[in-house]
Amino acid sequence: MRAIIFESYGGPEVLQIIDIEKPTIKGNEVLVHVRACAANAADWHIMRGDPYLARLYFGLTNPKKNTVLGNDFAGIVEAVGPQVTNFKPGEEVFGQVITGAFTDFLCVSENSLSHKPKNLSFEQAASIPCAGLTALQALRNAGNIQPEQKLLITGASGGVGSFAVQIAKALGAEVTAVCSTRNVDAMHSIGADYTIDYTKDDYTLGNQQYDLVLDIAGDKPFADIRRIMKPSGAFCPVGGPGGGLLGSMADSLKALVVSQFLSQRVVLVMTNTNKSDLDYLKELIETNKVKPVIDCRFSFDEIPKAIHHMEQGHPKGKVVIFM
Repeated sequence: MRAIIFESYGGPEVLQIIDIEKPTIKGNEVLVHVRACAANAADWHIMRGDPYLARLYFGLTNPKKNTVLGNDFAGIVEAVGPQVTNFKPGEEVFGQVITGAFTDFLCVSENSLSHKPKNLSFEQAASIPCAGLTALQALRNAGNIQPEQKLLITGASGGVGSFAVQIAKALGAEVTAVCSTRNVDAMHSIGADYTIDYTKDDYTLGNQQYDLVLDIAGDKPFADIRRIMKPSGAFCPVGGPGGGLLGSMADSLKALVVSQFLSQRVVLVMTNTNKSDLDYLKELIETNKVKPVIDCRFSFDEIPKAIHHMEQGHPKGKVVIFM
């Protein structure tokens, strides 16, 4: 079967399509015939070994042999292990793995899967897991957003942001989306109550104060963002520039330390793939409270181009890959 691997760290040119053996399922695993997948920022960070901390898992000088990229996928159940109780062959599913989705077949724990929303294509379903889970867990778990609270989202037009806007509205929050001029109408179309065009205005200089700032762009220091947070408000950093040993995590940790001396809180999210939250996202989508926003499509052979597109920044929604 086909798989996208890389034998050295670098740009998209290091990616290779090779043939590898079809995996064998274990007791609680599901073998999925992948019909679509999606590109994420994590893919190019892993590909480049940036931040350097990622290399502790994937390999210090070179990636581990036959490391297959890819997190998000959707497909059809090919076979199930003897301990699997929630899925059976022939069912359509979607889910997330740490790596390994850029391939024709993959084995995955049944707790990392859900049944595909009936109203979505495979490509649309593949766009959900990483971005959708990150948005949901940042808002609900880390940020503890409540109905009628005021929320500001930076980087709102990207993959995580477009899900966050819609999930926040489903949870009853008042949403202000920070985006560029070309995305203002799109943000209102998916439910944003207000928008701030960062090409015209500095959102940290506004008069409004927020209960939660979900910072996906990572382009402003915490000292500036504090100005628009309520005294009891929370700051949840999700994205930001890479580089160095820790990448954007370094700024998040600095903000966390500073917050120990403030009434304002810094809350961090580590995305946890689980069936319960995937089922919750499925329900939001099937009840038309959330819809995936797709930026563009690439074929499996064009995955290096898809990763390059991600690296350029500012995709309008998710980048999906068809098989």
